[in-house]
Amino acid sequence: MVPHPKELVIGTAPVAARMLAAAASDAAFHVKLNHDALTLIGRSREVVERTAASGQRVYGLNTLLGSGRDTAVEDKSILAYQVQVVRYHNSGVGPCLDLSEARAVILARLVGFSRGGSGVRSETARFYAELLNRGIHPAIPAEGSVGSSDLTQLAAVAALAIGEGEAFDADGTPIPGAKALADAGLQPLALAAGEALALVSANSYSVGVGTLALVRLQHVARLADVALALSLETIARYDDGGNLSPFAPAIQAAKAVDGQRRSAESVRQLLAGGWLEDVRPEVSVQDPLSFRAAPQTHGAFRDLVSRLEAALEVELNGRGDNPLVDLESGQMVSGGNFQPMQLALAFESLRLALAHVGIASERRIAKLYPPQRAIRAKHLTASAGSGLAQEELPGLLWYPAAGLVAELKFLAAPATLGAPTLSADVEDHSTLAPLALQQLGKSLDAAEKLLSIEALTASYLLLEAGAAQPLGKGTGAVVGRLADVLADRPPAPQLVERARRELRDVIGAAGLPEGGNEW
Repeated sequence: MVPHPKELVIGTAPVAARMLAAAASDAAFHVKLNHDALTLIGRSREVVERTAASGQRVYGLNTLLGSGRDTAVEDKSILAYQVQVVRYHNSGVGPCLDLSEARAVILARLVGFSRGGSGVRSETARFYAELLNRGIHPAIPAEGSVGSSDLTQLAAVAALAIGEGEAFDADGTPIPGAKALADAGLQPLALAAGEALALVSANSYSVGVGTLALVRLQHVARLADVALALSLETIARYDDGGNLSPFAPAIQAAKAVDGQRRSAESVRQLLAGGWLEDVRPEVSVQDPLSFRAAPQTHGAFRDLVSRLEAALEVELNGRGDNPLVDLESGQMVSGGNFQPMQLALAFESLRLALAHVGIASERRIAKLYPPQRAIRAKHLTASAGSGLAQEELPGLLWYPAAGLVAELKFLAAPATLGAPTLSADVEDHSTLAPLALQQLGKSLDAAEKLLSIEALTASYLLLEAGAAQPLGKGTGAVVGRLADVLADRPPAPQLVERARRELRDVIGAAGLPEGGNEW
């Protein structure tokens, strides 16, 4: 058999969060469960079947759910109960997830099956792999989970699997789930005892979509250093600033914060080969804190991103099922591993960190405003009698930047503290991890726009200053890319959006220094 050029093989070894994000973002990835995973899944299923045959009362296997936890389900109704569980939980609302997000949800649940805690049949696990491999896009409403298992999102996938629910065709048109399966050559699943709860009892939305947020966060961490380096180049030319002593290895070695070290190294590499590396007698002894203490701010943010990656991988590779199939004892055990508290708090802390990154960026933009005003005055004087040419940079981008930083501050407020008690006060605490993640997505959008405005502003001023002093190798590459965007003079919304795209591309390019950091 010819191997697929892009393949994610799921075994029993840990799956990296970034690997899951890559496979979710690219529908060309083929997903496969290996022999070890299928064997473990089979052993897990045997425990479920033995438990069911024994008549032992087990939550969700032969009892109702939530406040009905002590009410038995008759043997003759067990299979019908699987359908009822899926239908009952398929209650999400709001906009549906895009294809990458939907794939991330399915992938995260599939990895969960492979850990041996869910007790699904191997054919059910294979079916979820085929949903991915055959390009099926379930319609998964984004809103509905309170973060004690992403019940509604996972029920939307399960509804499709049993031939109900909805999916999107290649054009994005909603179609019945049964048609989506038939068009892909799949027959609906007939769920066995306990499988309905196993399909929905996990945090696959928070984990799967969280891996996509992780990739964006890693980009924003790099972008923050790029914008900072460009602003350092700019204040050196217009205000005798750009003192690089705060980025020296000696400063970073004095404090054991790895993210700070990596941020400072990233900035030094972006500026390498440029004139800021030379000692300038006229340089200010200290720049403002938005420049001077940026490694500390950006570094703290980087460390929190690394902590999120660790939290995602704990949840992704752990067994969050309830009841949990415990292979060692051969028992099904009720527990609370579906409560992803450390993940929810990681999402929370990152929004706060992004607000601090944004505050520093907006303050640097403010310090780039006086030279812009001087340039506009010069252009106005030169235009006398000949007409005023349109400038490449809209004059008030500082104002949208101020609005974006205000939004970042608002989004930094806690999201996880507001869950009410549910299910007759049995479910009396929830993490609200999905809400914290959704708010993080908004923070990422705002921060990326804000940092793009800083990069655009600094690049414009550097282009106006001319080439009397050489830019760093990294900053020069960025200015070169943004010069073309500025030269086209698009309206402000298109300007910032095009800059975001160019910055994603140039930062992701192999040639741009990354400060020796692994992402």
